[in-house]
Amino acid sequence: MDEKKAAILAEIPRLRRYARALLRDRDAADDLVQDSLERALVRMDNWRTGESPRRWLFTIMHHLFIDQMRKVSRRGEMAILPLDTSEALATPAVQAESVASREIIDALQAISPDRRAAMVLVAIEGFSYAEAATMLGVPAGTLMSRMARGREELRALLDDQARRRTIRIVDR
Repeated sequence: MDEKKAAILAEIPRLRRYARALLRDRDAADDLVQDSLERALVRMDNWRTGESPRRWLFTIMHHLFIDQMRKVSRRGEMAILPLDTSEALATPAVQAESVASREIIDALQAISPDRRAAMVLVAIEGFSYAEAATMLGVPAGTLMSRMARGREELRALLDDQARRRTIRIVDR
């Protein structure tokens, strides 16, 4: 039992990263991680010993996220929360890579939650298409479609940002 708890606790950084990618709000993401861990600990018998708990934990988190989005949409509240003021402050870039990374993260946050979840699970967390489809509860074809459309959206957003960076206003 202690081995299972230790394996679950080792996944917290990945769970946090995924929750922040889904919600854009640090406090809401931490709440989602906590709710996911609580549910996992209560239902630890559902996890098969010998397997990594990552896929099981991400599935739990995704289902909780979907439940939250449904509650929010039923209430008519805003579904995606704004960034914390500390996260929204602009700081000068030290390296070109940090600017590019920030632009990619911002673009990822701008795409739809379904596509963002698929992109994060496959491209960032390294799950296979089949694993990600199972975790999200969708057919593999739907996941591949979300990935393709997510990539298109990201390309369009990043191309637009690059164009805006190169446009200069000249006063006469």
